[in-house]
Amino acid sequence: FVFQFYNLVANLTALENVMVATEIVDEPLDPIEALRLVGLEDRKDHFPSQLSGGEQQRVAIARALAKNPDLVLCDEPTGALDFETGKRVLRLLADVQANLGKTIVLITHNTAIAQMADRVARLRSGRVIEIRENERKVPPEEIQW
Repeated sequence: FVFQFYNLVANLTALENVMVATEIVDEPLDPIEALRLVGLEDRKDHFPSQLSGGEQQRVAIARALAKNPDLVLCDEPTGALDFETGKRVLRLLADVQANLGKTIVLITHNTAIAQMADRVARLRSGRVIEIRENERKVPPEEIQW
């Protein structure tokens, strides 16, 4: 699960934050490999306060990936990020889906992000009001909001 506001443990390094997740599953990814996947292996010894918001979100994604799930749930993963950093996080999630074969469920209020999805479900008042296939997926780099 990837939270909107990272939920990293402040007194643990990036590596230690990822390692925590590996202790609760039978077949985790190597924590260093998870950090490499998000481009942060060189920041493994940094504490959350020493990382930018985008880097903290990438550590949170690495933590989720380290559990080696088939399904990655992301709650507003770009909500606390600036536009460019948000697009980098979306690119990372698209790469995880394409290269690792993970299913990504991304929850957002930002309707522009739906352009990159395979399938879009719209909710209103807690009920699904529409499910549709995307006929033309847009790469994260082309999304504007």
